[in-house]
Amino acid sequence: QLAVVESGGGLVQPGGTMRLTCRASGFSLEFYNVAWFRQAPGKERAGIQCIIRRRNARFYTDHHRERFTISRDNVLNEVYLVMHRLQPEDTAIYYCAAVAGENCPAEEAEWTYWGQGTQVTVSS
Repeated sequence: QLAVVESGGGLVQPGGTMRLTCRASGFSLEFYNVAWFRQAPGKERAGIQCIIRRRNARFYTDHHRERFTISRDNVLNEVYLVMHRLQPEDTAIYYCAAVAGENCPAEEAEWTYWGQGTQVTVSS
């Protein structure tokens, strides 16, 4: 079965660091663009960062650029999102998505694979 699965969420204190992992099964993430999205309580899901399969990372919003870093390990078939200096407003369900092609689509419907999400809660 072709799928992506997120892991690494949980409870973290404000100011802490967390690494999320997106793992693919049934296909190689190396040939896909992969993005992280998040949906905070009461808000719409929004893109955080996207990594192009053959180029450097792209960013959906500058707001996350300094604190969040996306990377990939093609050997392990995983993509990561490392988040630093987490704040309560970062509390959300975090999703990864994958799509073939040369860009990171702005429309969610254009992404081929979506994970079920992993909950991140920032609280003291």
